[in-house]
Amino acid sequence: MTSTADRLAHQKQWEEGLGTNQKAVKFRQQDYETIWQKCLKSGRLFEDDCFPAERKSLGYNELGPYSSKTRDIVWKRPTELCSSPKFIDDGATRTDICQGALGDCWLLAAIASLTLDQRILSRVVPPRQSFTEDYSGIFHFQFWQYGEWVDVVIDDRLPTRDGKLLFVHSEEGTEFWSALLEKAYAKVNGCYEALSGGNTIEGFEDFTGGIAEIYTLNKAPPHLFQIIQKALRLGSLLGCSIDVGFILILICHLKINNHEASQFYFCYFQITSAHETEAVTALKLVKGHAYSVTGAEEVKFRGRQEQLVRIRNPWGQVEWTGPWSDGSSEWNYVSTDEKSKLNHVAEDGEFWMSYSDFVHHFSKLEICNLTPDTLMSDDIGHWNHCQFEGMWRVGSTAGGCLNHRATFSSNPQFVVRLEDVDDDPLDGEDGCTFLVGLMQKHGRQQRSLNRDLETIGFAIYKVPDESKGCKNVHLGPDVLLRQRAVAMSSNFINTREVCDRFRLPPGEYAIIPSTFHPHKNASFVLRVFSEKKAETSPLEENIDAEIEEEEVSQSDVDPHFKDIFKQIAGSDMEVSVFELVRILNNIVSHRPDIRTDGFSLETGRLIISLLDKDESAKLGLMEFHLLWNKIQKYLEIFKNYDRDNSGTMSSHEMRGAATEAGFHVNSAVLQAIISRYADAQYAIDFDSFVSCLIKLEMLFKMFKALERDDSGKIELDMQQWMCLAIY
Repeated sequence: MTSTADRLAHQKQWEEGLGTNQKAVKFRQQDYETIWQKCLKSGRLFEDDCFPAERKSLGYNELGPYSSKTRDIVWKRPTELCSSPKFIDDGATRTDICQGALGDCWLLAAIASLTLDQRILSRVVPPRQSFTEDYSGIFHFQFWQYGEWVDVVIDDRLPTRDGKLLFVHSEEGTEFWSALLEKAYAKVNGCYEALSGGNTIEGFEDFTGGIAEIYTLNKAPPHLFQIIQKALRLGSLLGCSIDVGFILILICHLKINNHEASQFYFCYFQITSAHETEAVTALKLVKGHAYSVTGAEEVKFRGRQEQLVRIRNPWGQVEWTGPWSDGSSEWNYVSTDEKSKLNHVAEDGEFWMSYSDFVHHFSKLEICNLTPDTLMSDDIGHWNHCQFEGMWRVGSTAGGCLNHRATFSSNPQFVVRLEDVDDDPLDGEDGCTFLVGLMQKHGRQQRSLNRDLETIGFAIYKVPDESKGCKNVHLGPDVLLRQRAVAMSSNFINTREVCDRFRLPPGEYAIIPSTFHPHKNASFVLRVFSEKKAETSPLEENIDAEIEEEEVSQSDVDPHFKDIFKQIAGSDMEVSVFELVRILNNIVSHRPDIRTDGFSLETGRLIISLLDKDESAKLGLMEFHLLWNKIQKYLEIFKNYDRDNSGTMSSHEMRGAATEAGFHVNSAVLQAIISRYADAQYAIDFDSFVSCLIKLEMLFKMFKALERDDSGKIELDMQQWMCLAIY
């Protein structure tokens, strides 16, 4: 319950602007300024209890507490390693980032990209940090984590062996910003070992808050050159590389509306030997090396247009020597004007090559599209973007992919409304371009628990005419199973994020994110980036109730019912909670068509609290008659949703059953209901069903009684809250 309260409180803070780069969340509730001032006042250097200088901060397996690799490691501050340590000396450069004994080259490539743009660097590495002025052994960094920016505090004790840094270090050995940044990122992810293995694009995203696209160049889509040009105009970060590993591909088949679509699970195994990672091709391209794409232009060459791509080697020195390289003969056939326009950045480490050679020699292109707040220049176009947090929970919202037709519609749903077509369509046909990114949370943190990432993806459906313009709907199987998806993620894959680019006609579309298999618990962030402004929102029913207040008089009660009630109630003509539970259990025990563990005293007390008009804590004839009518109504609904005649109802049917009973709930409330009322197999028996509906009616009535002026809010002091919660 407290975790739910924490999540709801955090959601409210998020809506109020917490989580932006300017108002970052304090990781582990540690405030840099407060701790810094406290250390200055006490004269003691900061020691971080949340990420202590101990073996457990190194790792859990190869770098675990009992591993031979963690022997003889000593944690030291930079002031103990050299006489005059610097945080950043004369600007952050590529020579500040040298790999140590940790397989996080993917992260180092992303860190190196920060040195190319001071604006982005300053968002990750806050300025005014040093080892001289007001030094207290404390530093902080900011990372984008699953939809929000977090401010991470660390002390400057770093793992060393034989007096040298074990992990990232600078070439000179006196500059420490990169080593401290790596430590902060390890803290966010649980330990240093959690950083082993990954994709540079993950670092790009966590340093910018952008959304990543990955293109396999031997399967380059049409118009990729134009996509590159547009990405550069939008200020995106672009990287490319030549694979040196191999890909293990496992194929499963996803059957969608009788069409087979192969879905791929892959793990990338990087060859880490120095020989392979430093292998240079005959044309001087470095395998396994992260390059940046900095330009894409067309030039007139021998009477035709030639597409060129400009590449930058962050390490300098080694450059492409093939066609269009510096000084190659191709430049002799380009006009002086065009040549001067293209060659003005031909510095050491940067070169041009033809687009055809680019897709032939390179393996992968990564595009990190940035959020508007990252780009300050008015000369650069901006993506429009929205993001939402969501959860898949077993029994309520973890419906799995379309293969699982009985539960698919239970998944969370989001609507995107596309109105304006692209200004310059790549193929000349009108359409609305947008990106959808589905990211699952906390994969690296869960490695130490031996938990794998879930296999995730999404489908996109056209919203039917009767639901257009509505936010307060949840599309059911009657809608989603009678039409085909208009688009899908390219893969269902067990990776941190699935991201794809789409272009659809103007209209309203429902995005359904899901795990491949149903009944999987996970949390996710869904992001939509669009070229033109597009409204995006969750598709959720409004929380509401249509409660019919039945009026009953003595004359309306059947005489036979009165006689039975007299026999049950006894001389006082009222039924106590103990008598009520005994009566209800006697009734349901004689029904072979429903399964139940029996009504509890708690359910009995709920019923009496709802129907006891005279506050006698008992039910009189009229009140008992109202209850009897409710139970008959609920029994009919329950049997309608007991599809397999098992005597119980699947928890995935609870939304529809509650709606038929007059209660409209959203996914968050549904998750709470299932957690409270479903059994271990996520089935709901009849007594739990009745108890849930009685509780819903009571909560709605309590809220409406306390609500002021239809504001949708209530205000309680501590005593009122405690009394209501206990009641």
